[in-house]
Amino acid sequence: MHKPHLFILTGASRGMGLAMAQQLLRPGHALVCISRHSNADLQEAALASGVALEQWQHDLGSANAAAAERLQAWLETHSAIALAGGAGSAAPSPLASPFASATLINNAGLIPPIAPLSASDPAALAQALRVGLEAPMLLCAAFLAATEGWAVPRKVLNISSGLGRRAMASQAPYCAAKAGMDHFTRCLALEEALKPHGAKVCSLAPGVIDTDMQTQLRSAHPAAFPDAPQFASLKTAGMLTTPADAATRVLAWLERSDFGTHPVADVREP
Repeated sequence: MHKPHLFILTGASRGMGLAMAQQLLRPGHALVCISRHSNADLQEAALASGVALEQWQHDLGSANAAAAERLQAWLETHSAIALAGGAGSAAPSPLASPFASATLINNAGLIPPIAPLSASDPAALAQALRVGLEAPMLLCAAFLAATEGWAVPRKVLNISSGLGRRAMASQAPYCAAKAGMDHFTRCLALEEALKPHGAKVCSLAPGVIDTDMQTQLRSAHPAAFPDAPQFASLKTAGMLTTPADAATRVLAWLERSDFGTHPVADVREP
């Protein structure tokens, strides 16, 4: 029996995250989605395609590590089962994995109410940084620790943004979260390169996508967000990528033979 390829995806209930989840529902895959809400249509699609799907409801903006702790325990349980299954073999390997490969995709993100930092709500700032930076770091740590001994391909794909590399007024929390994501991914790449079965990691900007986040940006009052007209013009000029097309491009990047060669990248690069 062939082992499935495991994908763990956050922010899978809408937008590009939902589109990625839909495209990952392919034979030979197993999918764990972590979102604030489950998606009934996604569950139906998984049943129709015969793909194992688990949907975990967690608010990544909460001040706890519940999602990461659950992920680590879940992965360790599957490792223990795989090791027990190989106990009768001539030479059971400590590197036994229950999956053919394992991939973590940190996609969840949040833009708080758009305002200069001096006019921002502290609770909203904290929530945005937890969703955009703290939760991905915690999930990376849990994923890498629990799969450390797996001698199969392991990947971490962090969904970043061009705003992590370009400052913008009234976007301090989002810019900071994505810049932090880029830089901790660079650190991970250095760490994993020292290991015999280290994971490949990349923080990838997915381009400009027509999602609720874009609606929020272009609908902001220019007095609070000077770049609002620029985002409105992108919509008017038809320069936004659909969530489905963006998901296709991101997942194609994940499958590239040189994935992880550059720990910080942009899907629009060759």
